[in-house]
Amino acid sequence: MTVHHISQDNSILNNFIAEIRDVNVQTDRMRFRRNIERIGEILSYELSKSLDYRTKTTQTPLGVSEIQVPNNDIVLCSILRAGVPLHNGLLNYFDMAENAFISAYRHHKENPETFEIVVEYLACPSLENKTLILADPMLATGQSMVATYEALLPFGKPKSVHLVSVIGAKEGVEYVEKQFDDSVHLWIAAIDETLNDKGYIVPGLGDAGDLAFGEKLQQ
Repeated sequence: MTVHHISQDNSILNNFIAEIRDVNVQTDRMRFRRNIERIGEILSYELSKSLDYRTKTTQTPLGVSEIQVPNNDIVLCSILRAGVPLHNGLLNYFDMAENAFISAYRHHKENPETFEIVVEYLACPSLENKTLILADPMLATGQSMVATYEALLPFGKPKSVHLVSVIGAKEGVEYVEKQFDDSVHLWIAAIDETLNDKGYIVPGLGDAGDLAFGEKLQQ
């Protein structure tokens, strides 16, 4: 798997990352969602450089213009609920893409520090010979990304696969590297050093779903 760690090169992206981490800015949910969306737009731009292209001829008022445009049938799949703002950012740039949505959550058993990933809701078009972009804002252990990808396999074999995340832990990145082959690309804004005992990214930013949409009752 090829890892594209975008914040390694200085850009305006770093400002958005700083704001989504900042406890003093996180209280503004609308700004948090918008910053995740903007990060999704930047990751889309970087990802777009790796797509297939074709020549498009366009008639202008003064002549004819030829330009290279993407030539991929794209399916965007996001993991609910935290993935919605990131999905919107991707869709802003890949606006002709088909869309898929999947729910995945951590189910804790007797030990609160151990969990399994449970996949429930899934809506997806055919993936056969298409470009799959699978988005999850937080790549902690990497188990959610792998579990959701495996749940999508019955919908067809994609031509190519791109994983998109905002913040990941080094452990989670290493885990998905082992699970995906060399043809898969991971586009990630920032990679943190470690996970805590509960499998959360440190320093991370907290619970992306709660910060975007409000705290939920635990069941």
